Amino acid sequence: MATQPFDDRPGVIWYDGQFVPWKEAKLHVLSHGLHYASSVFEGERAYGGVVFKLDEHTRRLHESARLLGFEIPYSADAINKASAELLSRHKMLDAYVRPIAWRGSEMMGVAAQHNKIHLAIACWEWPSYFDPAQRLKGIRLELARYRRPDPATAPSKSKASGLYMICTISKHEAERNGYADALMLDWRSRVAEATGANVFFVKDGELHTPTPDCFLDGITRRTVIELAKRRGYKLNERAIMPEEMTGFSECFLTGTAAEVTPVSEIGPYHFAPGEITRHLMEDYTAAVQPKAHAMAASA
Repeated sequence: MATQPFDDRPGVIWYDGQFVPWKEAKLHVLSHGLHYASSVFEGERAYGGVVFKLDEHTRRLHESARLLGFEIPYSADAINKASAELLSRHKMLDAYVRPIAWRGSEMMGVAAQHNKIHLAIACWEWPSYFDPAQRLKGIRLELARYRRPDPATAPSKSKASGLYMICTISKHEAERNGYADALMLDWRSRVAEATGANVFFVKDGELHTPTPDCFLDGITRRTVIELAKRRGYKLNERAIMPEEMTGFSECFLTGTAAEVTPVSEIGPYHFAPGEITRHLMEDYTAAVQPKAHAMAASA
């Protein structure tokens, strides 16, 4: 099914401090961010016209840039206000918001100390990341070919565009093979994450999740951990080897786009969405939606 291209949509994009027509939000082909992946971004979700945990996302964007050696020339407060106004101009309640910062085209080469730092923010309507009918019964994941690298070789705590190259390759390969996504291991052969979401498992009423020492400690991940603790679930954050998956009864992914999505299969390992997964799906929905819609209604 064809979708409208992202370079040809109505509305505006916030670009370097101004709202510009969507089709005019362009960069030069020799921008450093395109050639050398010197760019960082965030994926944010708005419910009822309010971005969930916007300030956490914006502060992580600033930290990601710092880890890549540049400074975004807009304060967190300015970025937050621009994001809110962008949603208001588009009259969008339930949407995805994408801020991205990158080095410009003043210098072309590995070194780019004098390049201007640009920032753009776009938003669009965003349905469930996975097919709704499939999501309720649990999605199927393939084991990815590529692995999350040693943090001594890449800035793994940054949400940097270059780190997603192997995610795109892995997700495309999984979809070609009939799966919804792929589970990535790390360089030590431990369970890491999916291509754009963190992973949790359940065994004997307890939650188990990989220690995020070479991948992002997602904002949704942290939110779900808080929700699990409120329910009294014991959480085990630890190294998980792939063969351990044979002993887990439930599995789910967490992420801004994925929210809380049950998993029924990862390669040869099978799971059944159960009570803990359902509780956390319900708790997450309650955390993000009613408050946002109430705030939008009273605005």
